[in-house]
Amino acid sequence: MRIIIAGSSGLIGTELVESLRSDGLEVIRLVRRKAVAPTEVSWDPSNQQLDVAALGKVDAIINLAGAGVGDHRWSNSYKKTILSSRVDTTSLLARIAAEIKPEVFISASAIGWYGDTADRKVDETAPVGAGFLADVVSQWEAAADPARAAGIRVVHPRTGLVSSPKGGAWGKLLPLFKLGLGGKLGSGKQYWSFISMRDEVAALKYLLTNTSLSGPVNLTAPQPATNAQVTKAMAKAFNRPALAHVPAFALKLVLGEFSQEVLGSSRVIPQVLLDADFVFQDPNIESAMENLAGNKV
Repeated sequence: MRIIIAGSSGLIGTELVESLRSDGLEVIRLVRRKAVAPTEVSWDPSNQQLDVAALGKVDAIINLAGAGVGDHRWSNSYKKTILSSRVDTTSLLARIAAEIKPEVFISASAIGWYGDTADRKVDETAPVGAGFLADVVSQWEAAADPARAAGIRVVHPRTGLVSSPKGGAWGKLLPLFKLGLGGKLGSGKQYWSFISMRDEVAALKYLLTNTSLSGPVNLTAPQPATNAQVTKAMAKAFNRPALAHVPAFALKLVLGEFSQEVLGSSRVIPQVLLDADFVFQDPNIESAMENLAGNKV
């Protein structure tokens, strides 16, 4: 299988490329600079430029590109970057997919689709929620319509918070916990729908080969945890106290509008994967944090 991957240098993309290549699959990375290896192809999604001839035979396209939502404060300018970095890449790849007809187009999405769900459980059948990220995800998924219209199997992995020491939410939390400065954020009652990196990669590979799956698929652990439960599990796994508490007003001062995502609650269930008999290695926060701490294989 020959797979084209956009966003291959990101947190998830880096791990996925390594895993696919270890399985003996051919991976071609799309890069925004000049290609310097046979396994790279240059592209410019901002200007909708990609040389189709350079791609060769393509069995699958995986799009993981997009600016980090927590990398900067949400100024009006950065909001535009968050949206355009997703819609521009997806639009271009969907158009290319419609032309070259790969077997599958896996186009990344996020649980931001659901908005703030409080303590209410939601699965893939739930309608789009309210808020900036919900609006972004709605446009992001719609950008793949050209591939859908061409009859290609299109899958939208709606990924939750990925537990990894290399970036994302846990990339910011781990240094604090290791210093004994960890603690709950806000009330601690808000749900965090997380997934371990090894389950994230395994699920993406599952979507690649399971031809019965299409449309939105939640990539989250079956047992979402509250922020307080996350804090407790991290304290135990890393053998550190977690006595600190960051009040909501402080988060709002430091993070601005993005604090809504930290303080908001998202209780998302991966019903499609469960129905498809996907087996999670880390179904709960305790397992995910023990794995993150290196206390289990």
